[in-house]
Amino acid sequence: YFKPCQMPQSIGLLLPGKEMVDYICQYLSNVRERRVTPDVQPGYMRAQLPDSAPMDPDSWDNIFGDIEKIIMPGVVHWQSPHMHAYFPALTSWPSLLGDMLADAINCLGFTWASSPACTELEMNVMDWLAKMLGLPDKFLHHHPDSVGGGVLQSTVSESTLVALLAARKNKILEMKLSEPDADESLLNSRLIAYASDQAHSSVEKAGLISLVKMKFLPVDENFSLRGETLKKAIAEDRKKGLVPIFVCATLGTTGVCAFDNLSELGPICDAEGLWLHIDAAYAGTAFVCPEFRLFLDGIEYADSFTFNPSKWMMVHFDCTGFWVKDKYKLHQTFSVNPVYLRHPNSGAAVDFMHWQIPLSRRFRSLKLWFVIRSFGVKKLQAHIRHGTETAKFFESLVESDPLFEIPAKRHLGLVVFRLKGPNWLTEKLLKELSSSGKLFLVPATIHDKFIIRFTVTSQFTTREDILQDWNIIQHTAAQIISQNYGLHHISSGDEARIPNMVTEHNSNVISNASQLYIEEEKYKIPSRKIVVQPKKVAMSYNTCVISQQVEGQGDLLDDCFPEDVQDVTKHKLTSFLFSYLSVQGKKKTSRSLSCNSVPVTGLLEQCNPKAAATDKKESHANARILSRLPEEVMMLKKSAFKKLIKFYSVPNFPECSIQCGLQLPCCPLQAIV
Repeated sequence: YFKPCQMPQSIGLLLPGKEMVDYICQYLSNVRERRVTPDVQPGYMRAQLPDSAPMDPDSWDNIFGDIEKIIMPGVVHWQSPHMHAYFPALTSWPSLLGDMLADAINCLGFTWASSPACTELEMNVMDWLAKMLGLPDKFLHHHPDSVGGGVLQSTVSESTLVALLAARKNKILEMKLSEPDADESLLNSRLIAYASDQAHSSVEKAGLISLVKMKFLPVDENFSLRGETLKKAIAEDRKKGLVPIFVCATLGTTGVCAFDNLSELGPICDAEGLWLHIDAAYAGTAFVCPEFRLFLDGIEYADSFTFNPSKWMMVHFDCTGFWVKDKYKLHQTFSVNPVYLRHPNSGAAVDFMHWQIPLSRRFRSLKLWFVIRSFGVKKLQAHIRHGTETAKFFESLVESDPLFEIPAKRHLGLVVFRLKGPNWLTEKLLKELSSSGKLFLVPATIHDKFIIRFTVTSQFTTREDILQDWNIIQHTAAQIISQNYGLHHISSGDEARIPNMVTEHNSNVISNASQLYIEEEKYKIPSRKIVVQPKKVAMSYNTCVISQQVEGQGDLLDDCFPEDVQDVTKHKLTSFLFSYLSVQGKKKTSRSLSCNSVPVTGLLEQCNPKAAATDKKESHANARILSRLPEEVMMLKKSAFKKLIKFYSVPNFPECSIQCGLQLPCCPLQAIV
């Protein structure tokens, strides 16, 4: 006869269980050392597994050994401090232990009677969580004025669908009062819902499933959906005979973590009779901190609210909080009541099967309860603030490098950035970063600009981790620029060593294109290139500075000036200098103002005396040219000149006399040192 186990189940679990717990502890302790993304191709596992399931039991040792051999090579390590893609998907030891117990109990809590503790713990923990976030009392189970409450769903995607289905059902019932003979499918065809064009794809999917038209509305310059835009759309659709029913407002959009304006949208939804659903999947956890609750202004108008503790709150997937102000609108949408699901307390007790699409449900509240109790509100707040401050630090690093830009305001732990210039530069940067496996980033687009999203995800991320990631980003950018704009990587000993990069952020440091090198890396300065100046025409900067720019790929330094640079210093100053360095009536050669193309005279004499002699003759000729420059040019204001050389990538003032291509005591670069 069949024997499920040759030993008591507790003994059979003990040794493998201890081994697995030890493995998990070791994995999470050392996860930062692992490659973040796997280096595998689709179908990599097929050859490592047999074609059919084993007929006889396999040993635990073999199963355990295959974790590192077969599973880990194909894992993306979401708990790594170098995981910056998407949004956080964190776990913690209380969460793991809570789910370990829930898996052992393995109850299916569809009704109160199927497991009273499963239902009642969830009700109480959802009230805790609502108070922690500062949500209105109407979302509480245990409040005398409330007919609402909270429930744990599997995902925000599911919660949004549940809210839309409830809004649809409620509106169709209203329409049936005035059109009792109308077919519900015809009534459904007239319904329309709204969201911003920055809303998550799950909102669109909810519309597809519910067969409700979904209109995505344009946002303002801060990527926020505003009240006037919604009001105009509602009026236009009513004129077409459509029936607006639902608005999904996003707090923390996927692209740039922008926030729709609840204080404007709420009163409009209230006046027009629309269900206002709030998707705060990522940002919702931040409302544990009171200083971030300004984005909740207008929450009193919401019919439903959802967010993911499984993102930033260290409660592992799946765990989504979903609150409604009127639970009976869920009941009328999802209630089915077969006799085998009834129990003596039906109607008096909460049965969560009426609040969701599936029947069965896991004991999710255990892990949430463990996490809240183990950390407490104060440590959860500290965790959120740490992630936000770490993102601010990364933001400061990006801002200090003039080759990069931040095209949207940072909110919470998400920073978006790009290389200035054409989109293909940033696309190539992301491709190279992804192929390295050292960090994981994903893209987005805003205003036709290709951007890279950088999210601080792990609770273990330190400033050292951020600096390491930033160095990788800068190094990769350096390689891309060198491949396309003429800098060549060289091996040790071939050329003079490039000075080490400043590793500590200082906003006062004048960054430059030579900042592209990374510590311990060396690059060969391209050979001197003669640029022919046109007659009586000022030379544009992109011809002189980047003489080897690839045709058709745009300008590397597009928009490279800081926003505070006045137009008068933007291009006219450089053109003015070049016009004086050009001899009228003749074609005259001129070196780039990048000051990176000529070695030190002394070094030149040591290496090549003939070249040094030739260069001295050129220096005297340049001296005669510069002697005719107006005094105002020779004594440029320091502030204006700083902006000029910042743009043209002069390393820093003390090095100007060493690296200046003109090599003259009267050189304008030396005049301001």
